[in-house]
Amino acid sequence: MSRVSARMPPTQAESVIKNIIREIGQECAAHGETVSETLAAFMVKAVVLDPSNGFNMDRTLMKSDVQKLVKLCVSRLLDSKNPSLDTIKMQVYFDMNYTSREEFLEEHHRILESRLGSVIREITDNRACTREELESLYRKIVSYVLLRSGLGSPTDIKVVREATAALQSIFPQAELGTFLTLSKKDKERQLKELTMVVTGIRLFNRDCGKGGEGIDDLPAILQEAIPATTQHIDSQLQIAQDQAYRYTAILETVAKNPLLSMELQPYMLKEALYNMRQYETFLQIILSDIITCAQEVEMMIKQLGAQLEQLKMTVKSKTAVPTSQVFPIFIALSNLWTSFQDETVLISVLSNLTTHLEPFLGAHELLFPEKVMQNLLDGLTVKTDVCRMKEHMEDRVRPVDFRKQEWLFPETTANFDKLLIQYRGFCAYTFATTDGLLLPGNPAIGILKYKEKYYTFNTRDAAYLFAESPENYIDLIKEKAKKNAELIQLLELHQQFETLIPYSQANLRRKVTHSVQTDLSHMRRENCSQVYPPKDASTQSMRESSTRVPRPQIYIAGLRGGQGKITYGVKVNLTRAVDET
Repeated sequence: MSRVSARMPPTQAESVIKNIIREIGQECAAHGETVSETLAAFMVKAVVLDPSNGFNMDRTLMKSDVQKLVKLCVSRLLDSKNPSLDTIKMQVYFDMNYTSREEFLEEHHRILESRLGSVIREITDNRACTREELESLYRKIVSYVLLRSGLGSPTDIKVVREATAALQSIFPQAELGTFLTLSKKDKERQLKELTMVVTGIRLFNRDCGKGGEGIDDLPAILQEAIPATTQHIDSQLQIAQDQAYRYTAILETVAKNPLLSMELQPYMLKEALYNMRQYETFLQIILSDIITCAQEVEMMIKQLGAQLEQLKMTVKSKTAVPTSQVFPIFIALSNLWTSFQDETVLISVLSNLTTHLEPFLGAHELLFPEKVMQNLLDGLTVKTDVCRMKEHMEDRVRPVDFRKQEWLFPETTANFDKLLIQYRGFCAYTFATTDGLLLPGNPAIGILKYKEKYYTFNTRDAAYLFAESPENYIDLIKEKAKKNAELIQLLELHQQFETLIPYSQANLRRKVTHSVQTDLSHMRRENCSQVYPPKDASTQSMRESSTRVPRPQIYIAGLRGGQGKITYGVKVNLTRAVDET
């Protein structure tokens, strides 16, 4: 491996980068640590970006540079007590395993279809002639109907009997002759329709107490699972926010006290805060999806009741009912049940995702056990985000103080709460001037519109100072993010690094809209702060805090190949093929 040149053709540069990533993986494996290619790629980006490592993006990478790069990446990936590494691992894991609701369901249905492929072919390619062959073909159709509907096992004799009876009522075996003359496409279409009608019949019979063998009561399961999952995530969110508020209180004190700053190595404290804030953000995204599930299920349960009622009225005391009247309702019932199945799978996936995020919080216990935290918090007041926003609610920006800048306020701006705020809604000025402290911005003070982007601040003073020289602070934030690469995703800085990191498609391209939280009705508990009086004080105040459950609007394009082709005109490109992710 000689060197990576700035003018090297994309494919050549890619192969060199792939070798670097492979080498990092092998080195880590030799130390007993399994590292995915995506994580290694992200770490290469993090190390190259950090100016203290001395990599020049415009200079050719020599062999010694490559060795240094591998060594730095490996040492960072093996550092088990580093919240920054935990955050990067969490981001990579989330990006690889989370997709939007629409994308997930599309993929889920595609997989189900592909699994049915061989069963469909066995039916559509069939040339049955004899009675035995026709009976065998009919049994295959019953199996297909069961597999496609997901209502019971095709090896359970009671389920098979019930499905066969339902199929015979609408498609007797005698009609197989006509079926065999159809084109492949028409056969597939008829099979799908038969499945839906049989499913509707079985669901209706189950409701009437005359069948339903092997059919789970999905509405009841969901009505139990959704609140349980929501409650679990809510409590995790509460713990994460409480911890973030505590770190913030300590870091605020550190920012005002240089001696304390040296003593506490705030670097790790800030990294711990970033880790908690990232975890909080991911939990909010998952919770937002579960709220959507809950809303869908509530609506579907009403529809299910209405459709079953309509069927009962239609078939009431009639010996024969025209198929044109009942078939559409059976099909609608079947489609509704598919939606119940979708929601069940979705809840299960979101619940698993939540569980798998927890191991990325390990460094907190190691670095800041409760005893250490209590010492650091001695004499401090811990404020919640809501409390901070309330404190300065009245100190609003006066637009008359500015000739050039445009300020937005809730009462004069349409869709105020839908604006996409920079830095995920944290105060831009505070972050820039304290070397990375995250304090929530307060939109009610006024939102600065600058070059078509929106910024919030935690106080009016911060807003005024930032507005005097926005570019200066924006650059400071960018420089800070180079030193802590996890901030690129946490603060949604992808765009700012597009030109700087030519291999940006290996970015974690999550775009989560941060809805402005001006509406305090989202907050569960109104009380704000938790005071830690000095140890000799006789009382310890009760713990009080507040949970925000925003409902972010979500647009996703992850590492599943959302952007498609490799971007050329690169210095170095870390894009990996879809089949490698």
